[in-house]
Amino acid sequence: MPETSPVQRLFNTCKEVFAACGPDIVPRPEDVERIKAALDDMRLEDVGLNPDTPYCHIMAPERLPIIARLRLHECDKFSIVIFCLPASSAIPLHNHPGMTVFSKLLFGTMHIKSYDWTVDRSSGTSAVLGNPQIQPFGVRMAKVKVNSEFTASCETSILYPANGGNMHRLTAVTACAVLDVLSPPYSDPEGRHCTYYRDFPFTSFSVDGASSVPEEEREDYAWLQEIQEDFSVVGVPYTGPIITTDN
Repeated sequence: MPETSPVQRLFNTCKEVFAACGPDIVPRPEDVERIKAALDDMRLEDVGLNPDTPYCHIMAPERLPIIARLRLHECDKFSIVIFCLPASSAIPLHNHPGMTVFSKLLFGTMHIKSYDWTVDRSSGTSAVLGNPQIQPFGVRMAKVKVNSEFTASCETSILYPANGGNMHRLTAVTACAVLDVLSPPYSDPEGRHCTYYRDFPFTSFSVDGASSVPEEEREDYAWLQEIQEDFSVVGVPYTGPIITTDN
């Protein structure tokens, strides 16, 4: 009997773990570890790619880098995708509404900056500082979760619906590829839109509640503003090991 491929094992694990999950439902800690373990062992060659793959070096005629997306699997419970980023390209700051996301850097070096919304300690709800009718910028305060460079083969990173860096920006320091598992996937009909943001230093705005942040901690906070971002990726075919979905 042929050995099960790493990508098939990842699919099988996701199918089991996410069967009972949905928006804002995080898998049990032991199931999170199962998926993380499957991803931690993944290598570039396991998905039929190598560092010289053209997908990681696509340039437009005006010499702007083009990000490629390979969709390995998508259903209503989860999706498995690979993003190939040429050096200096970036996926803008965006969110993952109601989603748990696992990201495994397969090769290269990537800078990640991520945020979580600040929480009103008195109510336990996400705090929106500044009434948009009064604050024309409609900004909202967020706390920096990650602001670092990562190089393959680092451990899998995980973000959750309300923490772990739900809003993040990915910048390719070198050409790189990242394998993402998202549960549930984005879905416009179900209200899980991808929203983009611009981030401003904490000192850019002065609104009610901002003074509660100690001055020595203000570098750890920022203001996020929703924007319309004209961002797109190029879909390219996945040609790695076949995933059998009917087992």
